Amino acid sequence: MTMTKAPEAAKAAPGGRPRPKRRFDVLPYVLVTPVTVFIIALALVPAAFTIIQAFFRVDALDPPTRFDGLGNFRRMFSNDAIVGSIGNTGLYVVIGVTLSTLLGIGMAVLLQRPFRGRSVVIAVLILPWALPGVVEGILWTGIFDPNSGLIASVMRTFGADEGAVLLGQNKLLTIVLIELVQVWQITPLSALLILASLQLIPDELYEAAVIDGASTWRSFWHLTLPMARPGIAVSMVQAVIATLNVFDQPFVLNGAATTGASVTMQTYYVSFQNLDFGQGYALSLLITITTLVISLGVVRAVYRRVEL
Repeated sequence: MTMTKAPEAAKAAPGGRPRPKRRFDVLPYVLVTPVTVFIIALALVPAAFTIIQAFFRVDALDPPTRFDGLGNFRRMFSNDAIVGSIGNTGLYVVIGVTLSTLLGIGMAVLLQRPFRGRSVVIAVLILPWALPGVVEGILWTGIFDPNSGLIASVMRTFGADEGAVLLGQNKLLTIVLIELVQVWQITPLSALLILASLQLIPDELYEAAVIDGASTWRSFWHLTLPMARPGIAVSMVQAVIATLNVFDQPFVLNGAATTGASVTMQTYYVSFQNLDFGQGYALSLLITITTLVISLGVVRAVYRRVEL
């Protein structure tokens, strides 16, 4: 009798009462299921489809669809327009990430301390980021117009060449001016992301730095920047994603000219003008892989966990 009752005694809770059985709670799974289905349907399935189709010849002018191996990638890198757009996009990334990060840090530091009208300044600051890229391109077209634009008026005031065309002729100048428009758009988000990190820094640390005799510059360099690295990393990643996928600004400001064409513009031309969807899939896969690699590199190089 003792031997048979031992297991039952082991299951008993302290005090002689049996332990209640844990019931399987299905509610968390029910709540997560719609989001999971949404992600799979709108992200993972198209991504898998793109990866597969990148290795097939999908051309509406040359049916049927057939396996082509690395043929899409060979044709892609032998296309001068695509190779040129890769170099253009590299310049967009370098200029855009550098300027948006530096300006974002400066704006975040200026907004770190409360002052009267701070909320209004932040609301105005976010407006460029909230505007669609096409709208921004149209707005800046008036500024860059060689006849009646703002820059032309300034040049006319100082006796410079009135009819100077700013976009489409000099490649470097075209890329710099177009990227300045995108920097104007993405910098507010960078500033807010960095500002969020700065708001987590306790005032006691700055007070201790003042007591230790640290100057404002030393406090910024040895306290503010290290503590803001998580926000800086996130802001740089979003800037990398935005600049690698830039389309609206060069398309509106520079049209189809190759002097400022980006990789995403070439993806559009190859897919919807040349109807070579296989090469378009290959370009999309290239952009995706490049974005992942650069973003992971930025996170590993910049991000540091901050423990307060």
